[in-house]
Amino acid sequence: MNQPAFDLEFDANAGAGASDTAEHTYSVGELADAVNGALRSRFGDGVWIRGEIQGYSERGPHAYFRLVESNDTGKAVLDVSLFANTRARLRPLLQRHRLQLGEGMTVRVFGSLDFYAPSGRLSLKMSGIDPRYTLGEMALQRDEVIRRLVASGLYDANRRTTLALLPLRIGLITSVGSAAWHDFTNELEQSGHGFEIRVIDVRVQGDLAAEMVTAAISTLSTHDDLDAIVVVRGGGSRTELAVFDAESIALAIAASSVPVLTGLGHEIDRSIADEVAHSSFKTPTACAGALIEGVQTFSFRAEAAWASLSALAGRQIDQCSAGLLETARRIEQRTVAAIERADQRLTDRSHRVTLSCSRALDQTALGLNNASERVGRRALQFAAQELATLGQIEARVRLLDPVHTLARGWSLTRDSEGRVIRHAAELAVGSAITTTFAVGQAHSVVASITPAPNAPEGANDE
Repeated sequence: MNQPAFDLEFDANAGAGASDTAEHTYSVGELADAVNGALRSRFGDGVWIRGEIQGYSERGPHAYFRLVESNDTGKAVLDVSLFANTRARLRPLLQRHRLQLGEGMTVRVFGSLDFYAPSGRLSLKMSGIDPRYTLGEMALQRDEVIRRLVASGLYDANRRTTLALLPLRIGLITSVGSAAWHDFTNELEQSGHGFEIRVIDVRVQGDLAAEMVTAAISTLSTHDDLDAIVVVRGGGSRTELAVFDAESIALAIAASSVPVLTGLGHEIDRSIADEVAHSSFKTPTACAGALIEGVQTFSFRAEAAWASLSALAGRQIDQCSAGLLETARRIEQRTVAAIERADQRLTDRSHRVTLSCSRALDQTALGLNNASERVGRRALQFAAQELATLGQIEARVRLLDPVHTLARGWSLTRDSEGRVIRHAAELAVGSAITTTFAVGQAHSVVASITPAPNAPEGANDE
């Protein structure tokens, strides 16, 4: 198609007839019609276009979004209109493949191109969709994420963690108040077991769902007082459940040191979160049931172990009782025999002691008689000697009696406190003294003192 050349020089003398020979000029409306005609001529009844949905919105019964393709040269964008009658016609097809149009979904759609003159924009009036393309793209993306997880060794990392034998402390990640939340918590409450639940409320679909679920798993995995982390949501379309194909969620599960259990409410498909989780279940109720079964199994095993221990202890007690009775019987027999032998030995020894005592008494009596005779003879001699010695002692004591000394003219002087005065230096002028004679006493006061010349050292000491 040739582009007409424009002459920018204006000839003021040119007549009105000059425009008759010029190229045809379109009005804006005519150009819009020409473009739409060219589009219908080029693309016939419609065209297939693939891209990623962005800016999805619903206005009443109609839906509008943009198909976007990003490449090395930039981004290409095409507006798409999905009117109510087409939505109603396509709804069974989407439901059959469990798809729901939404943000970020990769699609292949069919429709007719339309250049809308009032806005001057080209758009696509959607009339069909290829579900298999979307499912294939989702599968390819899932396969790529799983491949990276396997290559990094994280695919089965959480399955290598050990689920507690008694999983009562649960970290729950779900949309609080949803049917999934009610199903899960009601199942645990009706079990009668003492489950402890720590809940983090998150979105389980939409733009922020993957980010919130990832953050919740990472937060709960730091709590070493939890036995398991549980992620549940109700059923939904493949595109809604595609949130749990997010690589960030898979990495958070793989990095968790706490076992992660999933119950994402879909009977057929398995998300990547299911693939990398320690255990996955089809519904929140089934997930709760598995935890309850684990607790019941532990309880049954504990009861059985207790019964076995009780029976074993009973048998051992019976065996010990029988052994104890047998030991007691043997001890009784040996004790009786030992007592009889001891009694016999005691009788023999008593007899020997009696005979020995009789002989000893006889010998002692004989020795006593002999000693008595010797003592009788020596007593008189001893008494005479002692009387003589006693007389000598009495004579010496009589000589030392102060009475005899006083009788010879000596006297005894005491101070006012009754102490004997041996030296004049022991007195002081004015001291009261008492002098004792052989007969009587005299009381006087010291008028003067004449110490003895050359008195020996210590003469004042008593």
